[in-house]
Amino acid sequence: MKNFWIIAICMAFITCEGPVPRKPVKVKTGSFMKESAERSRELLAREETMIKAIVSRDSLSTYYHSANGSWYVYNQRVEADTPKPQSDDLVTMTYNVLSFENDTIYSAEDIGIITYKVDKQPLFPGLRSSVKLLKEGETATFLFPSSLAYGYHGDNQKIGTNVPVKSKITLIKIERQADINQN
Repeated sequence: MKNFWIIAICMAFITCEGPVPRKPVKVKTGSFMKESAERSRELLAREETMIKAIVSRDSLSTYYHSANGSWYVYNQRVEADTPKPQSDDLVTMTYNVLSFENDTIYSAEDIGIITYKVDKQPLFPGLRSSVKLLKEGETATFLFPSSLAYGYHGDNQKIGTNVPVKSKITLIKIERQADINQN
């Protein structure tokens, strides 16, 4: 009986250790994210090489590199010191979408004249930021890497996965939000 109590006390101490966490079946290393980031860097490098080739072939024009990563050239420039669109302004504009080989994907006639509330309506990322670089009456051609165009997903119609695009944007009119609020 004495051995029974000794064994019972030993068992109580051994089993009161608490739960032991299970080890994961799979250990995630984060390699998928690293590989995805590397693929994206390589894709962007290839597309930037394509853009630089287009820029170098057009030696008569001056191309500008925007802070968001697109390149553009003015087709029609307004020299006057007029303001550019700000967030919440209403912009009337036209644009088209071309491939880098100048094949028309969407013509300006297909898209039509659109009124866009700056930063408040869905447009592809490059177009949203490019509108803010133009003044009223200006036209420019922009070269967008796929990450600023329709990205990995495309547009589910004519633009596929990771397609860089060219777009000619004309800013017809800017209606200032401050002017709209006063009326």
